Amino acid sequence: MGLADKLKSFFSSGKKQPLDVSKRFELQRGSVSGTMSKFYKARDRETDAIVGLKILDKEKTEAFESRFRQLQKPSEGEIASTLKHHRIVDTFDFGLTVKDEPYLLMEFLDGVGLQQLILTKDPSLEGNRLKLIDQMAQALFHVHKQGFIHRDICPRNFICLSDATELKLIDFGLTLPAQPAFLQPGNRTGTPLYMAPEIIRRRKTDFRVDLFAFGVMVFQLCTFDFPWPVGDASGTAALAHDAMPPTDICTLRPNIDKKIARTIMQCLASNPLDRPASMEVVLRAIRAAPKDTAF
Repeated sequence: MGLADKLKSFFSSGKKQPLDVSKRFELQRGSVSGTMSKFYKARDRETDAIVGLKILDKEKTEAFESRFRQLQKPSEGEIASTLKHHRIVDTFDFGLTVKDEPYLLMEFLDGVGLQQLILTKDPSLEGNRLKLIDQMAQALFHVHKQGFIHRDICPRNFICLSDATELKLIDFGLTLPAQPAFLQPGNRTGTPLYMAPEIIRRRKTDFRVDLFAFGVMVFQLCTFDFPWPVGDASGTAALAHDAMPPTDICTLRPNIDKKIARTIMQCLASNPLDRPASMEVVLRAIRAAPKDTAF
């Protein structure tokens, strides 16, 4: 039995009690604050395992969840714990702390956010982009296969391991079931510079909002720039996503495989109907690139 299986077995045994964080864990690394949570590297005092501990902001989480109260939306913990894939962070357990704060216990990923590598134009990305794009597509394809829309695909939510040859998808705080009741106009949550026009314009949405965000993210990974001029990181800048055509990726990255370039640009289509039919189609296009493609 591996470490992950032991942890899952331990936490699933017996009646679940509220988690006393300080009693159960030694927090080895200070919190990394997100929009709705804090994340810690922690040592489990009972198993000696190094884990990731995510503690959600109760008020912000309740405010978000309240939008879907009548729809019985699954919690972030319920969603994350069902997503089992080697390109997605493994969630072992979830529940409430003794302070009544929601928490998630997950594998600790010893790496750096893809966003940081892009912002610093890290040389480790050179020659590895195609591999990373394939892995990101795998993760998102699995999310969609399980009946969910991630809703916050961006470089911040991918953690790169070791020498930037592997990564995993994290953070399902904004993830929703791909069901009609959850896709009605009005939900504008997400990261503005990666938002599809239908989110910005408060229109009905579906899984293709993730394809749009994927296209923006891959464009940025390949060019260290955005498809549209960026004056700020707010929703104002995102209004350009259907007001003007995106920059052709080939003008900034001439050596990119042309089929991959075409797929990325299709993902950026302002009309969802003009985007690829599914993440599976995107993944097939990525894997159709010549094996010696490197950029």
